[in-house]
Amino acid sequence: MGSEEFDEVKKAQILEARARSISHNVRCTECGTQSIEESQADIAILLRKLIRDELRSGKSDKEIYSNLEDKFGETILYKPKFDMQTAALWLSPFLVGGAAVGVWAYNRHRQKTNVHIMALNLVRGVPLTPREKETMLDILTPPPSQRSPSSWLKRWLGQ
Repeated sequence: MGSEEFDEVKKAQILEARARSISHNVRCTECGTQSIEESQADIAILLRKLIRDELRSGKSDKEIYSNLEDKFGETILYKPKFDMQTAALWLSPFLVGGAAVGVWAYNRHRQKTNVHIMALNLVRGVPLTPREKETMLDILTPPPSQRSPSSWLKRWLGQ
C-alpha cells in the first residue's frame, strides 16, 4: 500500500468518525427517541448521507449543526443552546436543590427555636409533653464516652 493510498484511507476514516459523531448528536425527526446514527428510518438515512456529503464538501461540524438547526429547528439537536427560552430548563435542577436546602435550613432553625421555647416553658413552670421531654433528654444527655481499645482489652483480660 502506497503513501497516497494510506493518506486516502486515513482521510476516509477521519471523515467517517466525524460523520458518526455528528450523527450521534442529531435526533431522528421520525423516531424522536433515537439519534439518526441509531435509527433506520428513511429520514435518518437521508440525513446521514447529507452529513457525509457536506463533510466531503469541506464544511465544518459547526456549519453542519447550524444548517440542520435552520432546516429542522433546535429540537433536532440533542444539546440545545442556553438562551432565555431554555434558561428555566437548564437552571431547574439548581432551583430545586436550593429549595430543598432552604426547607432543610428552615426545619433545622425551627427545631432549635422549639428547644428554646421548651427551655423557657420549663423555667416558667409549664409542663412539657412526653415528646418535648424526650427531645430535651436527647439534647441534654451527653453522648456515650468513646473507649480506647486498650481499656476494653484490659477489661476483657480482667485487669
